[in-house]
Amino acid sequence: MYLSSEKKKEIFKQHGEVETNTGSAEGQVALFTYRIAHLTEHLKKNKKDFSTQLALQKLVGKRRALLGYLFKKDIERYRAIIKALGLRDIIKSI
Repeated sequence: MYLSSEKKKEIFKQHGEVETNTGSAEGQVALFTYRIAHLTEHLKKNKKDFSTQLALQKLVGKRRALLGYLFKKDIERYRAIIKALGLRDIIKSI
């Protein structure tokens, strides 16, 4: 399995305050970003996997909604997570 519980704990430890704080917006955005990257690589190899494509679109929408929440709630947290994950670099390269 590509996403073990140890990997999840590591992601939440890096981007949340502690590894047990799985509900923080920053931790969720980081987890979604990791899963999006994995699904993107899968779709590069399997172009006709439409169920994975739908799942990827849903994940991107969830991440965008959480980032919108952070933007409205606390702009500094939003900027910190964008910088930590390098999301603006991805968007500028497209």
